Amino acid sequence: MLDFARPETLPGRQVEAWKYSDLRAAVRTPLPPSPPAQPALGPDLFAEVPARPITYVNGRLQCGGEPGGPADVHRLRIVSDATGTAHRVAAEFAVRAGERAVLLETYEGRGAYAADAELRITLDPGAVLERIVVADEPEAAVSVSRASVQLAPGAAFRQTVVASGARLQRLETTVSHPGGGAEARLDGLYLLKGARHADLTSIVAHEGLDGVTAQLTKGVVRDRARGVFQGKIVVAEGADRTDARMGHHALLLSDGAEVDAKPELEIYADDVSCAHGNTVGALDEQALFYALARGIPAEAARAMLIEAFLGEVVDRIQHEAAREAVRAWVAERLR
Repeated sequence: MLDFARPETLPGRQVEAWKYSDLRAAVRTPLPPSPPAQPALGPDLFAEVPARPITYVNGRLQCGGEPGGPADVHRLRIVSDATGTAHRVAAEFAVRAGERAVLLETYEGRGAYAADAELRITLDPGAVLERIVVADEPEAAVSVSRASVQLAPGAAFRQTVVASGARLQRLETTVSHPGGGAEARLDGLYLLKGARHADLTSIVAHEGLDGVTAQLTKGVVRDRARGVFQGKIVVAEGADRTDARMGHHALLLSDGAEVDAKPELEIYADDVSCAHGNTVGALDEQALFYALARGIPAEAARAMLIEAFLGEVVDRIQHEAAREAVRAWVAERLR
């Protein structure tokens, strides 16, 4: 748990896992608890997706799981409306054996607040969960979301995290992977401008035989923004026949932009198939030239190429309505 009332206890650059996202530097003075709020909620990204609503405002549960939506689709909105204060959300989500569920999760708000969200997700044997997270917060906010995922044998966890950054925004996922045919897909996408900062961090611990992990993260950074990717896959001794793949690819669209990437494989087993890849570069000038040669205006051509670059992550979202909502969100920001 992060204690924003005691900033000296917050992790900073001296902590390896936080060296690219110095939380202590972002919160220098003690912050009191955020007051209750009744904000006028903005447009709901997933408004067209029927779901059971769960809404927190400034850390307080406003509504939770009311009937009316489908039992297998849950809509979690974490809303903040405060300045100079801090709040925390703690929630649990479980999928029972053999069941399938979708969790649509957004972080939104206004003001210069600090927020800490902690989620515990449990999947029983044979359970399937697709978690789609969109963090679209104010530029002055400090926001940390940490999800701890416990898989059972035969379970499948599929996640896509989409981030637009904030003063400091960190979306962290830790997966306890038992093997036994369980599968984890951890994808991410960040689209940053101005002075925004987004950190996508994940740790997957393979602890048994026959586990699968696939991970793809892509980012686009412009102006003075900073993107951080930290992905770590640990294969324990005896976790043979693990198949784990990780890829991170980013585009820098201006000289002042920055991307820090730290992909890691830590392997203590022999019979495994594991790999990771990482690239950071500029937009493909040859592809841009061909688009311009066909009469496409320069800005439209760049947006088209960037959308195609990010589209590989969006296309992996399985829930159709949610996939199209995220695609529209990306296209709107590129325009």
